[in-house]
Amino acid sequence: MRDPEWWKSAVVYQIYPRSFADSDGDGVGDLRGIIDRLDHLVALGVDVIWLSPIYRSPQDDNGYDISDYEDVDPSFGTLEDIDALIAAVHERGMKLVMDLVVNHTSDEHAWFEESRSGTDSPKRDWYWWRPPREGHEGGTPGAEPTNWESFFSGSTWEWDAATGEYYLHLFSRKQPDLNWENPEVRQAVYAMMRWWVDRGVDGFRMDVINLVSKELRPDGSLPDGVVRSGRFGDGSPYYTAGPRIHEFLAEMHAEALADKALLTVGEMPGVTIEQARAFTDPARREVNMVFTFEHMGLDHGPGGKWDQRPLRLTDLKANLAAWQEGLADVGWNSLYWNNHDQPRIVSRFGDDSPEHRVTSAKTLGTVLHMLRGTPYVYQGEELGMTNVDFRRIEEFRDVETLNHYRHALGDGASPEALLAGIRPVSRDNARTPMQWDASANAGFTTGEPWIAVNPNHTEINAEAARADAGSVFHHYRRLIEVRRAHDVVVHGDFALLLPGDEQVFAYTRSLDGQTLLVVANMSGEPADVELEGQADHLAGEVLLSTHDDGAPAEGERVRLAPWESRVLLRR
Repeated sequence: MRDPEWWKSAVVYQIYPRSFADSDGDGVGDLRGIIDRLDHLVALGVDVIWLSPIYRSPQDDNGYDISDYEDVDPSFGTLEDIDALIAAVHERGMKLVMDLVVNHTSDEHAWFEESRSGTDSPKRDWYWWRPPREGHEGGTPGAEPTNWESFFSGSTWEWDAATGEYYLHLFSRKQPDLNWENPEVRQAVYAMMRWWVDRGVDGFRMDVINLVSKELRPDGSLPDGVVRSGRFGDGSPYYTAGPRIHEFLAEMHAEALADKALLTVGEMPGVTIEQARAFTDPARREVNMVFTFEHMGLDHGPGGKWDQRPLRLTDLKANLAAWQEGLADVGWNSLYWNNHDQPRIVSRFGDDSPEHRVTSAKTLGTVLHMLRGTPYVYQGEELGMTNVDFRRIEEFRDVETLNHYRHALGDGASPEALLAGIRPVSRDNARTPMQWDASANAGFTTGEPWIAVNPNHTEINAEAARADAGSVFHHYRRLIEVRRAHDVVVHGDFALLLPGDEQVFAYTRSLDGQTLLVVANMSGEPADVELEGQADHLAGEVLLSTHDDGAPAEGERVRLAPWESRVLLRR
């Protein structure tokens, strides 16, 4: 019988199809390319593949703007290709999870085209349509129904002159929000989910799923947000984990997910620990786990992601520990450093210099994978892939980046300052092609890649990593093996050590008389620390280490080389 909680011991690998592997030379990754490279994932040892959107789409937001949920975009292949991929994944003993994007569709989806065809359209209420503010002319600044600012800059409202109303889009203007208040919308979504489950998929990663419930006033209007600068306000209190979100997720589970032993993870910007406990409480039957963003905002300044500041290790430890402890008795954690929306972690929280790139990538992996929760590996993370040093705005492809640049330029910012702020944090850092080998275009394509390949692919690539026993790839492979071999990694209790230390991240995991000790130097300088009461554990079996020649512990004291980490087991 299939274990209904099989996902607790699994490791998930995220594929961004556009950048993974191109089989036909058009410069865009595709489903056949993924099939051709599956054995790389078998060698790594992952259990699940999460596929970023491959649905039919105009590609305004690289596939997160869907025009047909039940078809494959021609740039990626066909329905026959996705069937072949599902079969190939299952044949290799892995599972496949699809991206579910149902807060919004593309403005080219048939539902929206029908909705905007007239105010009397049967699908008019499938989206959020509202008239201009009273006393304002539609399409002029200030006439928008609310003052909310889009995640992608500018207003969340787009004027439609043909019908004399605005439609809501929390993201791009080509991504109109679905109106989940309408039960017909919800039933259409659930029917689509059942269609994919019947086709063989093993679960869903749910894009910004906690934004689907909006807070309505009694008269049906939406509230304005607090204005902090400029003319736009923060509308997030009125659409983040809105009043009906638990009702909607419970209904989704009952209608499309119940009794199928699927993996479900909700991407939830702004989610708190208390909210996550409710979302992931098995008794509530909503989702298995959520993606939190708190640890990904610790290096953001007052100006948000474009305003970077140095990470304080004590902040990171406190945050991860709070989530470990907060979901210890109810719910479940997801564990990640990288995804398609985040810059490369080795360039962000690690050190991507030639001296420390490999060891810092290994240590970041160790710290994350030994925590309680389901780890997610983003394509190229297992190679220690780095950010890209794009020099001109024309080299970027990401709609969020380009919108920010255009709006900030219009507000008077200098191009040089904008580029300096964009380079380290743009989502394009995660979206450059997978580096398979040292050949032209990193073995990703025989054509012209849709976005430039990182020039360091001649040194950092899968072929070289698999051939090197000391590579980041083999360290990640061993991390997965340790998780699979030791229940304490999956189910053990967590306890943080040295909470005030700005250099060393240390913690224990304990289960049935076994204790796992993780000790990691998260800096480029040697570390000498005392772990009070941990002498026996420091003398335990070394399950994994970044440095084979590491100095032995002396009682409770341990000396660590720059970016050295160890995993020790005391039985």
